[in-house]
Amino acid sequence: MIKQIKIAIDGPASSGKSTVAKIIAKELGYTYLDTGAMYRCATLMALDNGWQESDLDLILAGLDRYPIRFERANDDTQLVFLDDVDVTHRIRENDVTNNVSWISAFPEVRAKLVEQQQTIASQGGIIMDGRDIGTVVLPDAELKIFLIASVDERAERRYKENVAKGIPTDLETLKAEIAARDYKDSNRKASPLKKAEDAIEFDTTGISISEVVKFILEKVAEILDKEVES
Repeated sequence: MIKQIKIAIDGPASSGKSTVAKIIAKELGYTYLDTGAMYRCATLMALDNGWQESDLDLILAGLDRYPIRFERANDDTQLVFLDDVDVTHRIRENDVTNNVSWISAFPEVRAKLVEQQQTIASQGGIIMDGRDIGTVVLPDAELKIFLIASVDERAERRYKENVAKGIPTDLETLKAEIAARDYKDSNRKASPLKKAEDAIEFDTTGISISEVVKFILEKVAEILDKEVES
């Protein structure tokens, strides 16, 4: 039986992590765990309850009370549930996007969600994307990829996604929000956005999704070939 490995894909907002990870998971028959969706669920829970940064205890209690889970829809897309409520689209709206950084900056929130993620990943055959997968969540992953892209390109991608979903969006505002998110994510004390020392950096500016997928699948094949040879 061919060994199933763990794959970590990190990078800043809208660098293509989730899109690429979902395609690769389908190609390999692996489990895809959207870690960003978990932090977005925590953010939505806080917003819906009117919790602020001073309400950490309430947020942690809420994560224990309201389970986050994933299901695959009939069309192979992934659905996200918070306490049995489908929040797949709600967690992608602007208010959640603009507040997720302060929620994910809490070490206690990260510790609780990382523990859940590591439990799911323990059997291998998994691909995760986020900002600290290779450094914190899956430091033993056999393949670590760090995707980057220019702010302008990432804003364009997010703009097109939002328009397709019917979310009102201003491109220039998006550019400013993404740049601000980069700064927050890179400078937070708890698990900052950071490339793992053994990660392969790939600049996706001007590169199609299919080309990024092809590159990563080639790296997976190299690792699996070495496993067979050994």
